[in-house]
Amino acid sequence: MQYTPLVAVQHRIVLGQALPFNVLDTSHALMLAKGQVVQTAHQLELLFERGALVDLNELLTPAERIRNSPREALPGLWRYCMDDLNKALGHCADEHFPEALEQASQPVLALVERDPDLAIFQVLRQEANPLMQYGMDHALHAGITCALVARRLGWSDTEQERAMKVALTMNISMFELQGQLAAQTTPITAEQRAAVQAHPEFSARMLMLAGVTDTDWIKAVLWHHEVQDGSGYPRGLRDTSDLANLVRQADIYTTKLSRRANRQAVAPDEAARMVFMQDPKNNMINAIVKEFGLYPPGAFVRLMSGETGVVVQRGVSVKFPIVALLTDERGQPLPSPVRCDTSEPGYGVSAILGEDPGVGRVSLAQLLAV
Repeated sequence: MQYTPLVAVQHRIVLGQALPFNVLDTSHALMLAKGQVVQTAHQLELLFERGALVDLNELLTPAERIRNSPREALPGLWRYCMDDLNKALGHCADEHFPEALEQASQPVLALVERDPDLAIFQVLRQEANPLMQYGMDHALHAGITCALVARRLGWSDTEQERAMKVALTMNISMFELQGQLAAQTTPITAEQRAAVQAHPEFSARMLMLAGVTDTDWIKAVLWHHEVQDGSGYPRGLRDTSDLANLVRQADIYTTKLSRRANRQAVAPDEAARMVFMQDPKNNMINAIVKEFGLYPPGAFVRLMSGETGVVVQRGVSVKFPIVALLTDERGQPLPSPVRCDTSEPGYGVSAILGEDPGVGRVSLAQLLAV
């Protein structure tokens, strides 16, 4: 650990308010815990005189800590940050919702920047959550996808963050309904269809009532089901925005990657082909397909040599990913994952598999270690 004198960060201390970090003595023992209060300037001066210290790591923002974390810590950070996003989205009616979503989004954007391959893995290898949680899960996966693609398109940090927030909140008025639809095997009812048709306007209204003032964000939520030929809803608009277009395409693509009660998840190569064929000239669709590639991280694959495994990194080209092998050529489980560069002769990918060849028994940390 590294330490700095308390006097060097005195600008971070507000008298009468909770301390934003622990205060240590010269032997690094705790003097004042984070959250305690220094009431007077005299008390603060006494701390300076005693040589009080602060752990430098506590001064970093969550995003800065992610950038400085070892790679093996990233899976745990992803779980923690996704939980935070879930909590923020679950309190969309709170008056401090915009600030809570901002605070929860920043670390996820840092994780996307730190390791885009691992971000794609989060979208492909979705947690086996109950289908009733489908709405919230879909928002997270679409949000990550928008952040990845906006980054590929060269959008600014602010634009990347806005794209992620739009995707996270586009369906905020119907998370519960999405869970019901994902779990039911009967056809959608007229009442449910009416609610789906109305959700862009209801979501936009909820965001405004929650204190969101970013008009580009609100408009993109309102327009994320509008289509250039005028066949979209709720207003049949033909001209919207690049932001709304990106979110719409990310919504469609990640929906195909998710299972429902009446169908299995679509394999990533087939999902990419389906969205591309719907509108080959759409630049947002092309950007999604290029970002995820033929064999995105998280895809199960069989190699020409017979082994099966899971893609963990994009490789030297879209055709040659890095794979963590899970079985040998006879289909027998390997004791631990083995790294394979599929650009090596004889080890190319022969097929994407729809079923897990053994990743269920292997942790993400083990896969990252290959």
